[in-house]
Amino acid sequence: MQIQGYFDLQFEALKEAFAELFNDPQERGAALCVQVGGETVVDLWAGVADKDGAEAWHSDTILNLFSCTKTFAAVTVLQLVEAGKLELDAPVARWWPEFAAADKARISVRQLLGHTAGLPALREALPAEALYDWPRMTEALAAEAPWWTPGQAHGYAAITYGWLVGELIRRVDGRMPGDAIVARIAKPLDLDFHIGLDDSEFHRVAHIARKKGEMGDAAAQRLLKCMMSEPTALTTRAFANPPSILTSTNKPEWRRMQQPAANGHGNARALAGFYAALLDGRLLEAESLNEMTREHALGDDKTLLTATRLGLGCMLDQPRVANASYGLGGKAFGHPGAGGSSGFADPEREVAFGFVTNSLGPYVLMDPRAQKLARVLGECL
Repeated sequence: MQIQGYFDLQFEALKEAFAELFNDPQERGAALCVQVGGETVVDLWAGVADKDGAEAWHSDTILNLFSCTKTFAAVTVLQLVEAGKLELDAPVARWWPEFAAADKARISVRQLLGHTAGLPALREALPAEALYDWPRMTEALAAEAPWWTPGQAHGYAAITYGWLVGELIRRVDGRMPGDAIVARIAKPLDLDFHIGLDDSEFHRVAHIARKKGEMGDAAAQRLLKCMMSEPTALTTRAFANPPSILTSTNKPEWRRMQQPAANGHGNARALAGFYAALLDGRLLEAESLNEMTREHALGDDKTLLTATRLGLGCMLDQPRVANASYGLGGKAFGHPGAGGSSGFADPEREVAFGFVTNSLGPYVLMDPRAQKLARVLGECL
């Protein structure tokens, strides 16, 4: 496999580890970008981008980053807090009055950002087309009763996060959430990152497919078993209501919509650039970053059925939990995306890391591919 791009010689072992990914015949395409102290030390890509394996992955190939998108949404909310337009501990209903229904009048912006609000899923089964209907989804969530007493537990809002946080952004900023996030984060930093992709960019998007025959770890198997056998469980509803959530990633209407929990499109460079800008203060003041990356929830996640440690819109490192460590320092923070892509920062080493792949693995939190690359990166440092 021919590896394209640039690497500083100090990181040759990391380039080799990236190349080794392609020893797996199911590995289709991937890219890796690392910044240390604001300097790009690795920017590599390889493999194929299209469905049939005929088109090479290019320098400007982008793909669906899934939940890596959530941290961009959270940073936008924190920027609105810094501007005095939102307050973390004020009720969401102050800006979104309809949200107060069904005993939600006291749910705070902080609880929404930190997955403790009790709204990871909708109980009433929705049709597939509801996924693309912003008013319908936000109205359904405004009417939904929490699945637990808000603030008393946590459960990852895999997709509802996008409508909940996105509608808050829309009401306060005045723009659709994707437009607001891109204008506030991607444009000033010149990141190739999009939420609500223009049709003119579709030719650059990698086709995403699942790897076959990989069972993943115990957490992945637990999640799958629940979804196969318990159609009305919180976990199943979170990932499969509307049912189109699971089948939409390569569809044009998914690319066009603005769903800031799961449908940001970008590349490894965009992820590394975003986390580098968080570390050096270009996106948030130090106080806001501290608030975002401080532990807000720890332990059994009611949605993911595994241990999570959450900040505000980011996942915090759990060094002693195999599937929940970024593979570098214990103060690392960031967000994995479904199937393997991952962006994170390690403030102790001034590292900003982005890895993307269009070959989806079955893991629930961190993918072993990204963890191994991070571990080798640590050895190079």
